[in-house]
Amino acid sequence: MKRSVRAATKPALVPFITLREGEEAAPDNLVIVRHQSGLRLYYRDEDPRDRDIRGVLVARCSFNAVDEHDQPTGKPRWKMMHPYRQMMCMQAMRCQVCQIPARTPLGYIFLAGPGEEDPTKPSVITNQPPVCPKHARTAAKLCPHLDERPMVFLATSFPLYGVHGTVYGLGANGVRVVAEPEEPLPYGHPNLPTFLASQLVRRLKSFRVVDLDELLQELAAATA
Repeated sequence: MKRSVRAATKPALVPFITLREGEEAAPDNLVIVRHQSGLRLYYRDEDPRDRDIRGVLVARCSFNAVDEHDQPTGKPRWKMMHPYRQMMCMQAMRCQVCQIPARTPLGYIFLAGPGEEDPTKPSVITNQPPVCPKHARTAAKLCPHLDERPMVFLATSFPLYGVHGTVYGLGANGVRVVAEPEEPLPYGHPNLPTFLASQLVRRLKSFRVVDLDELLQELAAATA
């Protein structure tokens, strides 16, 4: 009797920035040092990779092993982003799904949940890295907050704005949490020297809101 052979299949696609089960916050080894310019937050064993491009300390998180496609392994923890992978994609403007450069001939594609932003505002703040055209629909389907019907922003100006995270200070027993602001702190804010960032944020300044299908048709025509 001839044995059936199962065809090899690719693993289910999960956005690169998504946190996985088994990836946990690193042990707390924060220290605050007093300088002439004021207090500053550090890791006791700090590495240059621990800070973002503007010098803000970023929350450490463990990394699971990667598969043969260089994608993180482990069950996805939907709605949660890995701090370092989010920072990497946001700084380098790489696709949050596949981590390739996200630039298109027309600009960069950013997604937001339905009704999440007011498209009439002159600028929009986002913690979501861009997506490449290939994975725009995929992201809309996979990311719970997008609900398969995202707002789509095609942006040509999107400077780094600031960071989400936690403000630390000195207490009787050493370093302690002082505040966890709901809104991101802009770069230049006086609390950033003692801030631990969990997400980088960009401000979309020059953009138009588009229909996803129409945008993908425009891009197909622009690259034909």
